[in-house]
Amino acid sequence: MAGGSSTGITNLETTAGHKNELSGFSLPPATLQKLPHLTDYLQNLQTSTNPLENSRFYHPSDGFYLTRNDVVLRQIVFDLSLTNVASPLLAYHRAGPRKEIYFRPGGHVRAAIVTCGGLCPGMNTVIRELVVGLWELYGVRDIFGVKSGYRGFYSGEAAVRLDPKMVHNWHRRGGTLLETSRGGFDLDKIVNAIQDRGFNQGLGLLAPFRAFTFRLQILGFRFVAEHTECLRILPFLALTGKWMSAYNEQVYVIGGDGTLRGAVKIFNEIRRRKLEIAVTGIPKTVDNDVGIIDRSFGFHTAVEMAQQAISAAHVEAESAVNGIGLVKLMGRSTGHIALHATLSSRDVDCCLIPENNFYLEGKGGLLEFLEDRLKQNGHAVVVVAEGAGQDIIPRTKAQKEEEDESGNPVFLDVGGWLKSELKRWWARDHPNELFTVKHIDPTYMIRAVPANATDNLYCTLLAHSAIHGVMAGYTGFVSGPINGNYAYIPVEEVAQVKNEVNTKDHQWAWVRSVTNQPDFVGI
Repeated sequence: MAGGSSTGITNLETTAGHKNELSGFSLPPATLQKLPHLTDYLQNLQTSTNPLENSRFYHPSDGFYLTRNDVVLRQIVFDLSLTNVASPLLAYHRAGPRKEIYFRPGGHVRAAIVTCGGLCPGMNTVIRELVVGLWELYGVRDIFGVKSGYRGFYSGEAAVRLDPKMVHNWHRRGGTLLETSRGGFDLDKIVNAIQDRGFNQGLGLLAPFRAFTFRLQILGFRFVAEHTECLRILPFLALTGKWMSAYNEQVYVIGGDGTLRGAVKIFNEIRRRKLEIAVTGIPKTVDNDVGIIDRSFGFHTAVEMAQQAISAAHVEAESAVNGIGLVKLMGRSTGHIALHATLSSRDVDCCLIPENNFYLEGKGGLLEFLEDRLKQNGHAVVVVAEGAGQDIIPRTKAQKEEEDESGNPVFLDVGGWLKSELKRWWARDHPNELFTVKHIDPTYMIRAVPANATDNLYCTLLAHSAIHGVMAGYTGFVSGPINGNYAYIPVEEVAQVKNEVNTKDHQWAWVRSVTNQPDFVGI
């Protein structure tokens, strides 16, 4: 592994003839982020040639296989007027197939796929592409879908055996056919289940013996049991242990930031136990709040669907006297969907996001702005992200302490609260005038739709990148695009970074120029 290595970057080519133009510039050394690998804690692992070498789908040529020398820079835009560029620059291993792999192709690999957290367009596509990629590219035949999220590893519910024929049309369906849930994270139970090579797929021959508590050391043939009946199965268990040890395991975890934090713990525990099991995360969050990568899958589909809700709200508002169309969109801690849907639709008069606090009353407030807009146009459209305004919504002590299954604070309905506040304001200041607020919440419609063409392609690239990385022996990583180039990023790093809207950059200024909304600086 090439962790912590550095390289200098220098460009000496410029166009001559421009006054004061730089004749060259240098950038700080780039630090290559260390990517965990099975060989970090397991010695003498055998390698084999990538089966893509003989695949009927590929004709590998120079540059087809990547090496540890292929990297992707995280920062690619610089202000050369600055005397000191922020140092160090970060680089990540580029994603893609390696010529030597650490998992024997064919029947020696067992893979588990699990989906956790809320729904997101593209989840079934990722599952499908993982199954097809493992099966067709690397000859993996033991692929299991773990049902019901993290708890599915140990709940007793049998996992689903997957193959390309079964998942053929899954990309055409929304949600996840493996089913999902929040919470249920029990580290010891999950890793024990993975270590047992079962993935809860129902090894029927072992089921009758799960009632017994035993400890077996096959190499020393020492066996301790609470029930003497267990002695009868010693030869069987020894053979079973040898059969199961022939498998190398892979775990593909599809989920958001909370799920990825769980994947970090699973990876660390597997590494502590020195198990030959690779773990990778595929970031899933419709809010697009996962950091480092360019975007998460399903985001483009969500923006596309959000525009339909905004169009409906615009029609409703335009068709009423003093009509306001209010659309609440997803975005607990970030407002990317609201921002991009606003820029795409051009029908929005005000966009409210968690990163930009707002207030209702007083000069420069939302109510003053909406009154002026109604006087000018007779209608207005407001888009609000679900996490916006949570600090100004009144709540009881119990509501302040309430958490969901994943340990996140439970948000109050900002859309319903804002609708009530708008109606109260109008009744107070304009008691004899008509007024209408149409509140549209398309959250579950957006989450549940199949991915569009762009996201379907993206899901395929994410899935195949993850497979190539795992087969190359990498573990504890996330695959995703950085500046358009797919890379492998340590999962611990991704789990700690949020992708928030920068309200000081050009994109947010563009939103304000399109909507002419206040900046709420008086808050």
